[in-house]
Amino acid sequence: MVFLTLFLMLIVILVAAEIFTNALEHLGAKLGISEGVTGSLFAAVGTALPETSVPLLAIFAGTANAQTNHEIGVGAILGAPLMLATLSIFLMALSVYKSRGAKGHLRPERTGLKRDLNYFIFAFLLAAGALYVPHDSSAIRISLGIGMILIYVVYVAQTLLSSKALVADGHATEADEPMFLNKVGIPTNGYTIFLQILIGLALLVAGAKGFIGGVEEAASILGISTLLLSLLIIPIATELPEKVNSILWIRKGKDTLAFGNITGAMVFQGTLLPAIGIMLTPWQPQSEVVMGFVITLIAAIWLRVMAQRGQLQVWHIAINGLLYISYLVLVLSK
Repeated sequence: MVFLTLFLMLIVILVAAEIFTNALEHLGAKLGISEGVTGSLFAAVGTALPETSVPLLAIFAGTANAQTNHEIGVGAILGAPLMLATLSIFLMALSVYKSRGAKGHLRPERTGLKRDLNYFIFAFLLAAGALYVPHDSSAIRISLGIGMILIYVVYVAQTLLSSKALVADGHATEADEPMFLNKVGIPTNGYTIFLQILIGLALLVAGAKGFIGGVEEAASILGISTLLLSLLIIPIATELPEKVNSILWIRKGKDTLAFGNITGAMVFQGTLLPAIGIMLTPWQPQSEVVMGFVITLIAAIWLRVMAQRGQLQVWHIAINGLLYISYLVLVLSK
């Protein structure tokens, strides 16, 4: 029964992702904004809602066991960017391996990709450093947390400011297919685009929530620890929206939207969520947590180096997949 639930929730997420990405393309086209803004801000924040809710619920409304709540919170906060920087990026590239080949080129808009990765790497290094700040140094922790929030505010402002120039340079968001609501006779306008976005988001959250419940039940049967559950199992479920949306976009040749959806979510989850962890949890350098930070940063830096070269190929992203496998081996062999 558990596995049937997982399968049904996966179908819900797949359908929701189609509805959501279709509406976002129309929203971006109507507003006349770049694919970078549509992917890195609108899609990234929207699809990040399921995984954002897990640490927040654990910290503010979890069980009576505070230690368990903190472990779930910290694990989910770290597990999301780890999954995005490694497995999600790899699965996205793998989806076009057959059509483009191992040496096929991936062509996201470079300035936006490099901006996303620059902000993420800087913020995540700060979050890693905060692991070694004593918990009783509350003033330092609060200052770091507020600083992480301000980093995201500056990132959003810079991303929006770059939109006009990118549109003029041919990177405007385009909607290739009619809205799904058109198929039932509803015309396309601002209200109906917003309605379809809400429908897609509601289905994404419901599907991810149901999937999380099934995964948690399956994990308890397997006897996995709370921290490992949060680091490995929950992110697989909560990151499904980003994976599916990006796979759909890259298979359509919309590389900027595909990458922006993932790297924009990395910035969102690498700034705002660690800020909460730094200020409200012990945020200590446990071995699984430190290894997660190291692997995530290596994956992001590798992608940044390849983006700088301007010759990003499908096989390059295989390194990100190998990094995820390396993390699994390291934490499960302890």
